[in-house]
Amino acid sequence: MADLGSALPTGSTALSAEDRAGLVNALKDKLQHLAGQQSGFLDSLSPAVKNRVSALQEFQSKHDELEAKFFEERAALEAKYQKLYEPLYTKRFEIVNGITDVESKDEPGNNTSTDENREEEKGVPEFWLTAMKTNEVLSVQITDRDEGALKYLKDIKWCRIDNPKGFKIDFYFDTNPFFKNSVLTKTYHMIDDNEPILERAIGTEIDWYPGKNLTQKLMKKKPKKGAKNAKPVTKTEQCESFFNFFSPPQVPDDDEELDEETAENLQDLMEQDYDIGSTIRDKIIPHAVSWFTGEACQLDELEDVDEEDDEDEEDGDEDEDEDEEDEDDEDEEEEEEDVKPRKSRQPAPKKGSIVQRSGPAGEQPPECKQQ
Repeated sequence: MADLGSALPTGSTALSAEDRAGLVNALKDKLQHLAGQQSGFLDSLSPAVKNRVSALQEFQSKHDELEAKFFEERAALEAKYQKLYEPLYTKRFEIVNGITDVESKDEPGNNTSTDENREEEKGVPEFWLTAMKTNEVLSVQITDRDEGALKYLKDIKWCRIDNPKGFKIDFYFDTNPFFKNSVLTKTYHMIDDNEPILERAIGTEIDWYPGKNLTQKLMKKKPKKGAKNAKPVTKTEQCESFFNFFSPPQVPDDDEELDEETAENLQDLMEQDYDIGSTIRDKIIPHAVSWFTGEACQLDELEDVDEEDDEDEEDGDEDEDEDEEDEDDEDEEEEEEDVKPRKSRQPAPKKGSIVQRSGPAGEQPPECKQQ
């Protein structure tokens, strides 16, 4: 796959029908090239080794058939359990949004509020906002301004899509003063469902109310001294916001327009965008209450610590090996110092050659020039 991946054009993240045909041709060319290389290599092997390689190829074919069945059964298993999860997600939605309630587990007499006049809270306020802010990947995307809008987030769902392959995430919002949309959707189109090769990402265009666009800010610039127009100049600029998630980076149709640095920056942005989407899909949605309470964050930290410990152990082993090598080197140096050097005659230099001799206190001899 790595070799085939290198055959993909740089702009494979935004493929038109024409580009898709070009991608197929590029893959065919790559396969033919690899087949030619393989043929030349196999011809260089002895008949006995060729026979063994042929047997290995048969085993590989059987492995690939089993792997194909694995992917097929895994997809069916995921679909099966996704249906089993749905009733639980529905119950969660109803409790979070105050549609249904649960019986109190508190003892009688302990339900009195500190503020008797306070209206009873419905559901779990700011459930999704709190869950997302607890996650390390998402917390850095959410600004203070975003929180006002994300408080209206009622539910998040995801599902696979088949044509084209990929998945989509739906964010359901209550009526709010920021935008008119009730659902914001982020869709990821994948080239291969089993290998996470992103073709492109599409987000809902947000219908902001006037002056409520959280992805923009108004900048007022003072006029220069002596300018005829003394009024400050107002300029709209893009700013950091979680809602930029719905305006994903896009690759230009003409790849030649991108220089290397711009292409690398674009690749980083696309990887970051996919990381956010997969975090919401794989972590937040299935384990939302654990992120709300902070338990999931603690488990994540423990996993990170375990990984760091494993790395430290590996580094420690390497350091020990290096220390042992250093000690061996020191021992060898001491042995060499204990042995007195014997005087030996230097062979007579040939005419025009240069003989390097050690200078005092280990200094390098002066440079000799041919006469």
